[in-house]
Amino acid sequence: MATPRVRPPLLLVLLCSILAVAPAVSQPREGSADLDARVRSFLESHAGEWHDMNVPESDGKLLYDLVVKNGYRSALEVGTSTGRSSIWIAWALSKTGGKLVTIEIDASRQRKALENFREAGLSDYIDARLGDAHDLVLELPGPFDFVFNDADKDWYKNYFVAVSPKLKPGGCFVAHNASMRDRGIREFLEYVKGLPSFKTTIDTSSRSGVSVSCKQPAD
Repeated sequence: MATPRVRPPLLLVLLCSILAVAPAVSQPREGSADLDARVRSFLESHAGEWHDMNVPESDGKLLYDLVVKNGYRSALEVGTSTGRSSIWIAWALSKTGGKLVTIEIDASRQRKALENFREAGLSDYIDARLGDAHDLVLELPGPFDFVFNDADKDWYKNYFVAVSPKLKPGGCFVAHNASMRDRGIREFLEYVKGLPSFKTTIDTSSRSGVSVSCKQPAD
């Protein structure tokens, strides 16, 4: 006589189905503690290695705070170098759910930046472009709510003129080395300070100075 088959309870069947499709290991969430720990470890371990015109740590923290405080999500950086500022911006964007487009003209610097992004765990938050920012900034459709400019000083005003129409109201155009006595930077600051649609301040807490020009909402 054959042994009768015993049907498992319906609840047990459903439970087994759920376990079968569930991931074995949960993935880190955006802005998670795991990602924070990885980025901090990267920055600490490379603290004395940043050359090639990268920003100092204090300015990186300033960029991070601006993005997080204002909830910016669509960011553009002109002048990647080897990626220190990009990492601070992208780390902040991991909190807001945003992404950074960053432009670098030098292939060797960009290769190093890409390595740094991977090691820091931030590649998913960065769209790194290799090319001449004079052309690429004009081609990018936007819109952006945060722009960081740290490229050729005599082109600061031109970058601003090209990107400001693509900047959302409430968004900010941030320029590095604002305290330098450079003709291009002086021309840029004189121009942007004269625009009623922008409010410009200069943070002098760092030696290089950082200008922050925020687009005012339309009346």
